[in-house]
Amino acid sequence: MSGYGHEGDERTFAALPPTRGAAFARTWWGLSWLKALEDTALDGQQLKAGRRHARAGAVGAVSVRPGRITAVVKDRDGTAYRSDVLVREFSAEEWERLLDLAVDSAGHIAALLDREMPPHLVEDAAAAGLELLPGIGDLEPECGCEAWDHCPHTSALCYQVARLLDEDPFVLLLMRGRGERTLLDQLQARSASRAAHGGRGADDTPGADTAEGTGGMPGVSAEEAYAAGFLVPPLPAPPVAPATPGRSPSLDTETEPEPGVDPAALEFLASDAAVRAHRMLVAALTDGASADGTPGGASGHGGSAARSAASPVAAAASAASAAAATAAALTVAQDAVRLAAGSPVPWITARLTSGSGRTRAEMDLATRAWSFGGAAALAVLEEEWTPDAEALVWAGNRLAEAWEDDERPALRRSGGARWTVVGAESQLRLGEDGRWWPYLKAGARWSPAGPADRDPATALATALAAGPTGAGG
Repeated sequence: MSGYGHEGDERTFAALPPTRGAAFARTWWGLSWLKALEDTALDGQQLKAGRRHARAGAVGAVSVRPGRITAVVKDRDGTAYRSDVLVREFSAEEWERLLDLAVDSAGHIAALLDREMPPHLVEDAAAAGLELLPGIGDLEPECGCEAWDHCPHTSALCYQVARLLDEDPFVLLLMRGRGERTLLDQLQARSASRAAHGGRGADDTPGADTAEGTGGMPGVSAEEAYAAGFLVPPLPAPPVAPATPGRSPSLDTETEPEPGVDPAALEFLASDAAVRAHRMLVAALTDGASADGTPGGASGHGGSAARSAASPVAAAASAASAAAATAAALTVAQDAVRLAAGSPVPWITARLTSGSGRTRAEMDLATRAWSFGGAAALAVLEEEWTPDAEALVWAGNRLAEAWEDDERPALRRSGGARWTVVGAESQLRLGEDGRWWPYLKAGARWSPAGPADRDPATALATALAAGPTGAGG
């Protein structure tokens, strides 16, 4: 039930519709409120009449403010009476004690924010001499009908307020003197003050989050920080990603570089890091699948090849970027291929080729494979493994389904996970991720002919369709 006209420390709730048979309260704090009413009233018949009024919808809009609840209640004949019930407000000193108790336990704040009255808060408050829930004699009636005890009108008002309390225990705290917004602001300020001064809650382990306990900066428990997070303002909107990556600074200065440091190579690595950082930022802001922008979801970490491209300084910077990425780090040889696949200037490619232990022809094949699927495609080109029998049976069945008997290409096994088409320069390779890769023979070497496919028949068809001239395309 939401209130309307909520301004400052007063709330007005719309009149509740008639109800039949349902209990006025379900929560333990709503039932405690009704018990206080029933223990206070001297005439049970007045309470019975009040319940009838409440169920009939005779209670108008309910105004709740510190120390008082008010509504206009109508009799069966239509006569309207202003009815008030007074509840004692807490003093400023009592509120200070209650706020301290609430901040001492993150569970108290979390429960209130979940629209529940935490029993331990009520118990702790009672132990400190504060009765949050009213008891016998605490609900003082005032009615236009001039009854000196609870009449049908004030009783009906109390029954309706029990329904409001069920939905929102902050209604009770408002009666005691503080509205929800005021109370949350004060809890937030108090929590922030404790965090700044290294304060602890009553149920935190002594020394666990203080400078003395950790040898570091003071703080608060994780539980309290999580609960207090509901009190702070919402985070600002995410920033807009720049349209292009930032430009690396020019390192061509009159100062001589340190021995072993190549400024031009370092600029290249800085530009590469900027491009990858931009891709990661765009992916983070748009929920992109590949944070580093490499094909086939392959990891695009930099770092290892930095040792062969520039210097230990560049290697350290690139390795730090790799450590922050989400997938496994690339090897020196893999990282060199990733960098070379970006079509750098020839002398950079030559250094990457040499540093990775490859020949120029081997690097050309490696960058071609990388363009089709990143590290996964490179592994299929350069590594061998042996798949299990179940995968091979499934692949054989799939190939048998795809061609008629007299048209099906004959395959001979050329390695653990490689099959060559008899009488053709085509090959089928299986990666460890279960994808099939088409290959063509280019001179004396096998070259990737296209991207991978989960279906071996599709991959083989791609290899056959590419033809002998497709390997170098």
